This record gives sequence, structure tokens and C-alpha cells, in this order.
Amino acid sequence: MYHYDEYDRALVFERVAQFRDQVQRFMGGELSEEEFLPLRLQNGLYLQKHAYMLRVAIPYGTLGANQLRTLARIAREFDRGYGHFTTRQNIQFNWIELAQVPDILAILAEVEMHAIQTSGNCVRNITTEAFAGVAADELMDPRPLAEILRQWSTINPEFLYLPRKFKIAICSAEQDRAAIMMHDIGLYLYRDPNGEMLLRVMVGGGLGRTPILGLQIREGLPWQHLLSYVEAILRVYNRHGRRDNKYKARIKILVKALGIDAFAHEVEQEWQHIKDGPAQLTDAEYQRVANAFVPPSYQTLSDTDLDFGTRLVMDAAFARWVARNVQPHKVPGYASVVLSTKPGPAAPPGDLTDIQMDAVADWAEIFGFGEIRIAHEQNLILPDVRKRDLYALWARACEQGLGTANIGLLTDIIACPGGDFCALANAKSIPIAQAIQQRFDDLDYLHDIGDVSLNISGCMNACGHHHIGNIGILGVDKNGSEWYQVTLGGAQGKDSALGKVIGPSFSAAQIPDVIEQIVATFTDYRESDELFVDTVQRIGLEPFKERVYAKAEGEAA
Repeated sequence: MYHYDEYDRALVFERVAQFRDQVQRFMGGELSEEEFLPLRLQNGLYLQKHAYMLRVAIPYGTLGANQLRTLARIAREFDRGYGHFTTRQNIQFNWIELAQVPDILAILAEVEMHAIQTSGNCVRNITTEAFAGVAADELMDPRPLAEILRQWSTINPEFLYLPRKFKIAICSAEQDRAAIMMHDIGLYLYRDPNGEMLLRVMVGGGLGRTPILGLQIREGLPWQHLLSYVEAILRVYNRHGRRDNKYKARIKILVKALGIDAFAHEVEQEWQHIKDGPAQLTDAEYQRVANAFVPPSYQTLSDTDLDFGTRLVMDAAFARWVARNVQPHKVPGYASVVLSTKPGPAAPPGDLTDIQMDAVADWAEIFGFGEIRIAHEQNLILPDVRKRDLYALWARACEQGLGTANIGLLTDIIACPGGDFCALANAKSIPIAQAIQQRFDDLDYLHDIGDVSLNISGCMNACGHHHIGNIGILGVDKNGSEWYQVTLGGAQGKDSALGKVIGPSFSAAQIPDVIEQIVATFTDYRESDELFVDTVQRIGLEPFKERVYAKAEGEAA
């Protein structure tokens, strides 16, 4: 994994000193709340319902064991013993005291971490898929280009005050696990027949109040022009994006208003002025960064391990976990393991305790090469585990509550912190997720249902990505009460789709029954081993609406 050079270190430590001074001046009354607001946002610090929340960047979702232990230390010493991993491969601490933030940032800097640009109207954390570099279906490793984008965008003065926040994701696998169509800029990296690296560029994606799928703006962009082309897009956005209305300030609104052809023309004109300038990447610069992502020292192993095969036959629970939580690896004899942060009602989705973080850091060193990944779905991944070690790892994961065999199933819920913490939320997310998990606590039944994504957001900001869940739940305010709107048919990946609202919203108490009726409708109409989202697309919303609202009206009567 990448390690800071002298420039990275100087930047991060200078930022810590700068913010320490700003905090002292604010607490001493020299800065007003209005003056302090943009300064704390530049350092990932939000004021929420009960306390400050600090969001720490995990660039392209990659952590070293020592870094995860540091996050555990922060959870233990400065928070309430846990952290929350987000859909954008960050971690949030929800109970932070302002006076301690500079000390926390200093601790992070010692292990090459920071909170810079995890909030504010700037380029946010660059993301990619959690299996980058090891996925069996990967075309090439996107992390070098993700790291180059991170370096270029961090405290780039031209793009620190954009009309609105800006998110970039890059992917290079047959299956898009980075949800690139949901980003302001989505990049797909591939090779042409001659082996040259090229980029497909998507723009104008985003969820929130106005969910829109990104549109292709460029095909076959040589990788050397990555930075200049992204810069051209950002310049056009910076010049034309609305600043008078934050709800219409995202680039998706600009692209929709101009039309993709007119927007593309603007970008191409801007790009012609800068494409052969200092931002053009060289082979030497690419190799400088790519050298940090060389494969570890894998052993030469057979892809068939006798002990592993025996365990699969003898232990049904282990076999079920392997089927759901273990992903193919490009190196024979290895696999990637997903540790589920969704054990059911026992913990909110995405939360890990300090004890669990320390344990995962240990496992990363014992069973791998000291590396951990954070997934878009808020789970943790150990990317390089020998197949013969899977049973031992599974046993330890179960002891720590991280061994639930539910990846991709209904209870593998994506959820934001919601109204329990967030001042913007209209309704709570965590109790809804836990109520659904309580209702669907039979793993055998969940495996029979098959792949179903269920995403929950506490407000229209859509931090839980409810629009792209096969089942989406959105918290809404209804005369001062918390209600929940349900959508069906959303999907992420290369066949991305936005869910459609099935009708009037439901009370919190009704939601488990609503989900139960939706699932029952699916199982009644399902053909063979058809997936949930395919059944919805085939039969439409009406059968689901009829079942759900008939049940709701019957209970009301």
C-alpha cells in the first residue's frame, strides 16, 4: 500500500498545527461560530445532535493494520468505544469533544491518516472497489490512479470552494463494485487491444434530492490525460455550477440543465487548453505511485486444499459462510474474506467496536499481509487469505460477532446513522435496520431468498444510498412524526437503476411487516432461481403494492 512521501507528511502535520491554532482561537472567543464553520468542515468536523462528529478519510478504502489499531485507539480514548464505517470508505466518530480534535488529528498524522476534505464543497475521498488488486474479475489495479487523483485533489486551491461537494470513483473489474454511475465523476479503467490503459468517463451521477445516473462523456481517454480531463470537468462545473441554491448546486443539475452534449462540448473546449500541460501524467510518475501497489509475496499454492475441502463437507455453517463471505482471488490458493458488520439487532450496520478493530488488525497480520479494505457496503475485507486458513479465520470472526454469513442478503443492510445522531435526518435509520434484521433472523430463509440489497437513509441526502437498493427505505417527516417511504427496483453496478416509490409512506412500526409482504410477493412470483431485482423488473410494482397496502389497510381497519 502507498506510504506518505515528504510532501504528504509536511502537508498533514502543518494542517494539524493550523487547526490546533484555529480551535484555540475559537474556544477563546477570537473566532465566531460562522468564522469557524468552514475551518472545521475543511478538517472533517461536523456539529451533530449530541456532539461533534469527526470523519476520517480512508483513501480508496485501504488500511494498514497499524492504522486500524489507531482508529481503535481513537474509539477507545476519545469516543464511546466504536466507529462507524461509511458507504464512501470513511470512518466516523460520533462523540468527539472539540478540544481533543487537534490531538486526534496529530495521532492520525503519525500513521499517515487525516480528515482533510472529508466534508465541505471540495473533492471528497477518492473511492474504488474493496477488492482492487486482488479480484479475480479485475482488468487491472485502479489504485495507482486513485492515489494519483488523491494527491492531485488534496488542497488543490482551484477546487477547494466548488459550488457543492464533489465525489469521484474509479473501477476496473467486470463487475462494478464501486458504484461509479452514482458519482459526480465515474471512471472505468480498461485496456484496448494493444494493451494501452484507457478510461471511460461518466459525469453527472448522484443521489440525494434529485437522483440521477451518470452519463458517458468520453470513451477511450488515454490514462496520461486523467488529471487534465478531470480538471477540465471541474473547471466547467466551477464556472457554471449554481451557488445560489445548494439543492441545485451539484454537477448533475448542471449536466441536466445544459444537456450532456452541450456539457461535453464545454469540457472538450476547456480540455484543449490544458491537456498537454503540467497535469499530463508521465510513465515515470505512474510508476512512482504504482510501485507502492506491487503484489505481496504470495506463496505458490494449489487452488485445491484438502483440509479446506474437508471442512466444507463436514461443517454446513462454515460452507454457508464461504459461499456468502468469501470472494475469488486472482492468485491460486488465496481468497478474499468479507467480515460482516451486520450481525443483526446486536449492532448498527457499519459499526465496529475498538475490540473488534484490534482483532481485525491482528487477523490481517496473522492471515494476510497486514492490509484491510473498507467496502461500499460498510463491511471490512481481508484481501489475501490462504484457503487453508479460512476455517481458523471464520472461527475467530464468529467469536467477535463478525462472522455472519449474510453478505448480499436482506440483512446485509446499508444504513446511515440517521436521526440518532445526524442533525439533518428526518427519521431514525438504525432502529429500522435492527427491526428488519430481527424479523429476518433465519439464515436458512435468507439464503433461500437469495441476493437482495436493502438500503436505508434517514433523509433526502441519501447517505444510505436508498435509491440504488433493491429495496430502499427513506425517512421522511410527516407532521413532526417519523415515517418511511419505500422504493423497489434500485440496483448498483453496470446495470444500475433507481428505485421507484411504491406509494404512501409507512410508520416505523409497519416497516417490518411491509418488508415481509414485499418478500412474500417476490417468493410467490419468482421464476426458478430468479433474483429479487429481476422479478421486480419483470412483473412491475403493482403486485407488491397490492399486497403491501392491502395488509396495511387491513391492520388499520
